[in-house]
Amino acid sequence: MKTNELIYGLNDKPAAPACLAAAFQHMLASFVGVITPTLIITAALDLLAHTAFLISMALMVTGIGTFIQTKRIYKIGSGLVAIQGTSFAFISALILAGVHVRQQGGTDEDVLAMLFGLTLAGASIEILFSFFVQHLRRIITPLTTGIVITAIGLSLINVGMTDLAGGFNADSFGQTNNLLLGVGVLLVIVFLNASQNHWIRLSSIFIGMVLGYSYVLLNGDIDLSHLDTTPLFALPQPLHYGVDFDISLFVPVALIYLFSAIETAGDLTANSHFCKEPVEGPIYIERIRGGILGDGVNSLIAGLLNTFPNTTFGQNNGVIQLTGIASRKVGFFVAGMFVFVGLFPHVGAVLQTIPKPVLGGATLVMFAMVAVGGLKLLTSYALDRRSSLVTACSLGMCVGVMMVPEALSQLPTWLKNILSSPVTSAGLVAIFLDLTLPGKSIRPQQADTP
Repeated sequence: MKTNELIYGLNDKPAAPACLAAAFQHMLASFVGVITPTLIITAALDLLAHTAFLISMALMVTGIGTFIQTKRIYKIGSGLVAIQGTSFAFISALILAGVHVRQQGGTDEDVLAMLFGLTLAGASIEILFSFFVQHLRRIITPLTTGIVITAIGLSLINVGMTDLAGGFNADSFGQTNNLLLGVGVLLVIVFLNASQNHWIRLSSIFIGMVLGYSYVLLNGDIDLSHLDTTPLFALPQPLHYGVDFDISLFVPVALIYLFSAIETAGDLTANSHFCKEPVEGPIYIERIRGGILGDGVNSLIAGLLNTFPNTTFGQNNGVIQLTGIASRKVGFFVAGMFVFVGLFPHVGAVLQTIPKPVLGGATLVMFAMVAVGGLKLLTSYALDRRSSLVTACSLGMCVGVMMVPEALSQLPTWLKNILSSPVTSAGLVAIFLDLTLPGKSIRPQQADTP
């Protein structure tokens, strides 16, 4: 049953049972999204010894960030039930940065120091951007944003498919049992997502991964012995790995922060609509500005507390629509639940044992849907001749860099590091062509940007 009217508005205060029920649905909708980027990055960069701690920090920062977004502290935050979480958009850029540090002989600590340094520096970009968001609409348009979102999805499909086949450098890579397991999880998610029951659709990824994990566990192929040495309780340790910085590795991350901010504006617009709040005028603009500022501050906190950039999750807008509960009080419950779970590293240690084919089966769907989301935004332009040229060149560069990375091998190191990111290559080409090509693309009837 689809909920068309709010039962509880933004400023209402429902009883605790109603808040808990709605908060659990929000957590269910976002939990996999929060932990997956950390699982992918640590596996790709051989940081498995740190995975449990990093997942705990990701969960904790999600709680802290959600509280800030919901509470709106000194104009920081949207004041909506805007769930925060680790962003998928940065995965490929952070993996490339980590690989670069590894190639220079860096240790685990060196890699993580660089990744968190880039996270901190990029957060400052988003914070500054929030004050000038209206003045940069000529550069960051729905056309360029749609191209970048599509590029993000395309660049991550390689990661999802690698996990489905067994994971980076796995001895069992490509074995039939890996492929069958991964495809099985994928099909479960797809068919559940096609259900007419909204709650089943909402929980499809979670259910698919639980079924896949349970199958492997029952076959005795999951080793939980490391739980004996995992601390029972953990508190945040700011800058536990130190901090490092490289300008050539930073440019791709900085560009993604800009597009992430625009995507957040779209998510908050939808959130405002479902909450029956204004979607135009000064109140709306302040919400968008505060929400983007909140994303930046929360990513700053993420870097300090040893996790990766945060963003506003769009999937939770569907929970508001389905439950009819838009109360801020629910946001506080969600925040508390995530912080509580983040205090216990055993949660991260168990999640670390998710088989790669199970993770790959789920993420392949998720990443492909990211690309489809970008394409949906692009089709709002009706793809006239000019915007078709911009899109073709940008996505061509994205796919080209992915398929033939050695084409950049003779470039100066700083430029190679920048253009090696398919997302950055696509974004830079899109912005350049959109600014310089004669004529003007057909604007969509309703833009997501403020």
